[in-house]
Amino acid sequence: MTIRRIGATHVGFATALLVLTGAFASQAAAQGHNTEQTVRVGAATRSFLLHLPSGYRPGETLALVVVFHGGGGNANNAARMSGMDTKADKEHFIAAYPNGSGPVSGALLTWNAGNCCGYALDNNVDDVAFVRSMVDLIAFRYPSSVDRKRIYATGLSNGGMMTYRLACEAADLFAAVAPVAGAMGTDDCRPAIPVSVIIFHGTADQHVRFDGGAPTRTVDMRHPRVDKSVSFAVDFWARHDHCDATPTRETKGHVTHTAYACGANAVELYAVEGQGHAWPGGEKGIRAGNVDAPSTEISATDLMWDFFARHPKK
Repeated sequence: MTIRRIGATHVGFATALLVLTGAFASQAAAQGHNTEQTVRVGAATRSFLLHLPSGYRPGETLALVVVFHGGGGNANNAARMSGMDTKADKEHFIAAYPNGSGPVSGALLTWNAGNCCGYALDNNVDDVAFVRSMVDLIAFRYPSSVDRKRIYATGLSNGGMMTYRLACEAADLFAAVAPVAGAMGTDDCRPAIPVSVIIFHGTADQHVRFDGGAPTRTVDMRHPRVDKSVSFAVDFWARHDHCDATPTRETKGHVTHTAYACGANAVELYAVEGQGHAWPGGEKGIRAGNVDAPSTEISATDLMWDFFARHPKK
């Protein structure tokens, strides 16, 4: 089933009723499992996986966490690597895993995150419009189930870059974001309102370097780039969210946690000493040349959910 969108307008009421009827019929089977769904954005049909938590009841209002795969990956990779399905079932929220776009259906998928990556960058794909349409579709297909004050985004690598882009361009939609091993790839970030941000990054990452600069390892040789540092992103969001000038800082093992208080919002960083390009506490990605072993000292998934839960939109 697909809700077609032209610009920001949904299909007619009669068609919507048919879509909803089919959606309600499939809800029970979808609980605790991932189902593939599609949405029309302009001339393109885009796809995503949706996870309704175990015990989901139609009409209950839940948080939504959107998880972006890395460059060359897909929605299944994002679900497996992050372990977000298990967290969604335990904490009772909805998870969505969008697929990027690529030259071959279902393969080499990327996000247009400003200065990266691949097919999506080459073709100037409007991934922000896709994400907005996907969220609208989920809220429409499962009426009253998405709490508009509790919509969050996270992603790894190119997906982390896309997460930063959404914080810049869709601050009205997302209450908080959690980039993992990604860089903020723009000098022109103009969020409409404050967004809480929690960042996870390994200090030994060679694909998206902690201190910024050109990658020393990359699988995308056609698109040379220079990334901004993690401190650039932290400083930007601390200023934008009107945070206290002095953060708290604590180091345990190989992990240093820096936290800024920003009234109702917050900006935090987990810097993992010696970790490469990986999701802390998650599963190692399947592309051996593009990912490293994750730290086991912290769980990014657990920490970001705790952060999300504390920072809905006010």
